[in-house]
Amino acid sequence: MSDRTDPRVTRTTSALRQAVVELASQRPASQITVADLAERARITRATFYNRYSTPLDPLIEALYSDLETGHRLEEQRRAQGYPGPELLHLAVREVADHVERFAAVYRNALGDPADRGVFDALVRHFNDYALSFLERTAGRGLPDVSHQVTAQFLAHGFAGAIRAWLGHPDVTKDDLVEVAVSCAPAWWAAAAATPVER
Repeated sequence: MSDRTDPRVTRTTSALRQAVVELASQRPASQITVADLAERARITRATFYNRYSTPLDPLIEALYSDLETGHRLEEQRRAQGYPGPELLHLAVREVADHVERFAAVYRNALGDPADRGVFDALVRHFNDYALSFLERTAGRGLPDVSHQVTAQFLAHGFAGAIRAWLGHPDVTKDDLVEVAVSCAPAWWAAAAATPVER
């Protein structure tokens, strides 16, 4: 059995991600219909429902894919021996760059009370990332407290900082980065340079 993905599936995935990002940049994801998305992506609704339930699903997939690019860069830097404080700063900057690339999507989600899905997904992503970090670096200067609670605390705090940045025109991307780095626990930067165990 081949591990290769069917090129048609790859094209459909790419078309859906591009279409949903374009639509979510124009209006909140909660206001995008499957018919709108299928038409924009030039696929049938049946093709959409073969893989997804709502337009939010491919949108989250697109956002996560972009965030994962930043995580791969972080792993490369860690393998190259970057110091922890620099890794932390660069990782926060990568997330800020991601939010800037998708600013219209996040701002539309921010302005619509019915559209919690985008920020809920961002919190889930940060939570999963924090849990992975905590598990990988356990016993290396980290406090002996619940990883689940710590990850949620960090995830909601970072997502809240992003909301504040997007919601206040006088807050810059540099402000976000500096605040997030300054508020990160001291043990995070100290443990950040730990190589990923495979």
